[in-house]
Amino acid sequence: MPTLEVSGLTKYFGGLAAVNELDFHVRHGEMVGLIGPNGAGKTTVFNLMTGFLRPTKGKVVFKGKDVTSQKPHFIAETGIVRTFQATTLFSDFNVLKNIIAACYLKSKVRFWEATFHTSNSRKKEEHVLSRALEIMHFVGLDAVKDHPARRLPHGYKRILGIAVSMAADPQLLLLDEPLSGMNVEEADKAVALIRRIWERGTTILLIEHNMRAAMNLCQRIIVLEMGRKIAEGTPEEVRANEEVIQAYLGTGKHAT
Repeated sequence: MPTLEVSGLTKYFGGLAAVNELDFHVRHGEMVGLIGPNGAGKTTVFNLMTGFLRPTKGKVVFKGKDVTSQKPHFIAETGIVRTFQATTLFSDFNVLKNIIAACYLKSKVRFWEATFHTSNSRKKEEHVLSRALEIMHFVGLDAVKDHPARRLPHGYKRILGIAVSMAADPQLLLLDEPLSGMNVEEADKAVALIRRIWERGTTILLIEHNMRAAMNLCQRIIVLEMGRKIAEGTPEEVRANEEVIQAYLGTGKHAT
C-alpha cells in the first residue's frame, strides 16, 4: 500500500479547474518531484492535501486513512508536514527560538505543567531544547543560532523553514519550492540538506522550478499542465517525453 494515494483530486475556482482529476501515489521512502510552470496547480495540490483548501472532489489517503478535507492541524498530526513558498517564521525570534517553538507544538506540554513548572514539564523542556539543538546542527544553522529570523539572508530563512518543519517529525514532508530565490551556493547546500533528510528515512514530495535539482534529487517525477497530469516516470523517462520537452524542458532532448 502506498504511503500517500491521491485519486481523482479536483479543485474548481469558479468555472476553472485548477486541479483536474489528478491521480498519483508516493511510496514509503521515495522522493517524488511535482513539476510544471507557474499556474500548473502544484501549490494548489499541496493546499488540498494539507487541508488549506477543500477539494471539489477526489480523495487523499495517507497510510490507509482518508484525510480528505480534514483540518490542517489534524493532517499535520498524522505525519504530513509542509513548508511554504513564503517562509513563515517568528521574525523577532532568533533561529534557535524558532526551532524551539516548533518543537513545543509536538511536545504537548500541558498548561498546568508549564504554569507550575512541574518535574514533568522540566523534562519536556529539556527534551525540547535537546531536539531543537539537534535539528539546528543537522541543518547547519549553528553559526547563526542567535540571529533574529528577520535579519537572516534569504537562503538561511529557507533552511530555517525546513528546520521548523522537521520539528514536527514528518513522515511525509512536502517541500514547496525550497530552492526559490537562492543563489547557486545556497541551492547546492539546500539540495544536500534535502538529500540528507531523505536518507534519514523521511518520505518527500517536492515542488521545484529548478529542474536540474528536481531531476537529480527525485526517483520519480510527476508533471502538471494546467491542473492535469501529462507525464509521470523516472527523470530519464520524463526527459524523453516529447510533450514535457516541448512544454517545460525546452526544445532539445538534452535540456535540463
